[in-house]
Amino acid sequence: MTGRSTDRGVDVTSPSVATAIGEALGAGVVSMRPVHGGDLWAGNRLVDRTGRSWLVDPAAHGGHREFDLAMMRLFGGFGTAAFDAYDAAFPLADGWENRVSLHQLAPLVVHAVKFGGSYRGATVAAVAGLR
Repeated sequence: MTGRSTDRGVDVTSPSVATAIGEALGAGVVSMRPVHGGDLWAGNRLVDRTGRSWLVDPAAHGGHREFDLAMMRLFGGFGTAAFDAYDAAFPLADGWENRVSLHQLAPLVVHAVKFGGSYRGATVAAVAGLR
């Protein structure tokens, strides 16, 4: 994958994309937490006999808590109730849904490089969504 894409005319090296990323990053900075799941999807969620959920996540790291939500949306397995509960426990910053594609960029690029296929198009779409 190169820095440019002719599929949809998206140039990820353009100043407008860099500006959009900078603006998006500044929008929810107060929503930081020390550690979050780095690979949060249903396959890394185990449910015990009592119905309690456990996360098994070898990619946990520090960063913005909205990253968790972006991963949950990217790979699925979580319903509306999970997002509502997340917001009820620690209200999300206004516009968090507009930053989902920003937080999905790094994992999408990794998956595009490793697996190709639809991840390349999803990466281009995520970049285009920053405009």
